[in-house]
Amino acid sequence: MSGVRHVASSVTKATLRQSYSDGPAAAPLGAVRPAVWLRRLGVVNFRCYGAATLDLDQRPVVLTGPNGAGKTNLLEAISLLAPGRGLRGARLEEMDRRVEAPGADAAPWAVAAAVATPDGPREVGTGRDPAPEARERRENKPEARERRVIKIDGAFARRQQALGEILAVTWLTPRMDGLFRDGPGARRRFLDRLVHGLDPAHAGRVTAYERAMRERARLLRAGRTDDAWLGAIEEGMARRGIAIAAARRDLVTRLGALSARRVGPFPVAEPTLSGDVALWLDEGPALAAEDRLRHALAAARAADAETGGAAAGPHRADLLVRHAARGMPAAACSTGEQKALLVSMVLAHGRLLDLHRGAPPILLLDEVAAHLDEARRRALYGELAALGTQAWLTGTDAGVFAPLGARAQFFLVADATVRPAGAPAGAGK
Repeated sequence: MSGVRHVASSVTKATLRQSYSDGPAAAPLGAVRPAVWLRRLGVVNFRCYGAATLDLDQRPVVLTGPNGAGKTNLLEAISLLAPGRGLRGARLEEMDRRVEAPGADAAPWAVAAAVATPDGPREVGTGRDPAPEARERRENKPEARERRVIKIDGAFARRQQALGEILAVTWLTPRMDGLFRDGPGARRRFLDRLVHGLDPAHAGRVTAYERAMRERARLLRAGRTDDAWLGAIEEGMARRGIAIAAARRDLVTRLGALSARRVGPFPVAEPTLSGDVALWLDEGPALAAEDRLRHALAAARAADAETGGAAAGPHRADLLVRHAARGMPAAACSTGEQKALLVSMVLAHGRLLDLHRGAPPILLLDEVAAHLDEARRRALYGELAALGTQAWLTGTDAGVFAPLGARAQFFLVADATVRPAGAPAGAGK
C-alpha cells in the first residue's frame, strides 16, 4: 500500500502506550506534522448544492450557519471519499440534488478533492454512475443496484479500497449519540469504519461476507441442500468471517491501549469485543477458528433455514465499552458521558492511525463541540491541533469555536453557499 507505514501486528499495549506517551497531546499546539488533508473540495449536484468549491489549508475547518444550511451535507460529501456509504448510509440516488421541474431527471452527484499526502498530491473523486446504460438497467430491472464510480488521479478504480489507501476518514454525528444504547448492528458498523483506517480491504471483506450469507439463506429457504454448493459458500464465509473478526479484534486491542492515555477531562473508554468468533481467536490460531466456524455453519443449516440467518459468525459480534474510572457500561452512563466516551474513542483512533499510517485521519465532527462543556471543548481543540488533523467541525454558534482562533479556518454556510469567514469575536481566548 503506497504511502502507508504499517506497524507490526504483534505490537503490544505497552509499546502503543509508550509510542504516544510524549506524542501529539504533548506537542506544541499548531505544530506542523505530516498529514493527509484536503487542499480543495468540490461538489456538484450533491444534496442541496448545485456546485460548491472550497480552497483549504491544513488547519481544522469550522463550518457555521443556521440549521438546514448544508453544513452536514459537506461532511457527508467528504465521508464518501473513504470506503463505505458515507456518514448517513444513504442510497446513491438519495444524494442527488432535488430537481423541482416536473418530469426532470436528477443529475448524478459527484464529489472530488485534491488531497495533500506525505507522498505528494493526489486527486480523488466519486459519484453516481451517469452512464445512460445505468438508467436503462434500472428501468428494465428495477431491482438493479445503482453503481458508484471512483476515480484516482484521473483513472477509474474498480474498488472502494483504492480510496482507503489514500484517505482515512472518521466521523461523529448527532445520529450516533445513542450508539451505546442502540442494537449491536450500529456498533458493528461503527467499529468497521474504524477498522477501515487500518485495513482498507476490510470493507470489501464485510460486503462479500454479507453477500454470501444472504445467498446461503436464500438457498436454505428454498430447500436447496446441495452439500458442495452450500459447503463452498460456507467455506468462503468462514475464511472471510475470521479475517473480519481478527481485524476487529486487532483494532479493539490497539484502541484500548491508546484510549488508556486520558485526554484532559475526557473519560477513558475501555472497549472489548464480544461473540463466539472473537473467543475462538483468543483460544487458538485463525485456521482453527475457521474450521470451527465452517463446522458451526454446516451444523446449523436446518435451524438457519427456519430463521433465515446464520447462528454463528462475525455478524453476531458486539462492541462493548466501559467507562474505565467508574467501571460502568457506557450504556448506563449519562448522555453527556456517552458523548464524551465517543469523542475519547475517536481521538484515540486518530492517534492510532497516526502511528499506523504515518498521518492522522480527517475527522468529521458534526455538532459535537456545542454539546461539550468549556473544559472539554478546549481539550478537544488542543488535541486536534496537536494531532495535526484537518478536522471539520460544524455548529450554529460561531462563538463556540472562538478558542481555536488562528489555529482554524472558518467558513459561513447559508442557503447552500459557502464563503470564507473571519474568526469569531474573542478568537484565541
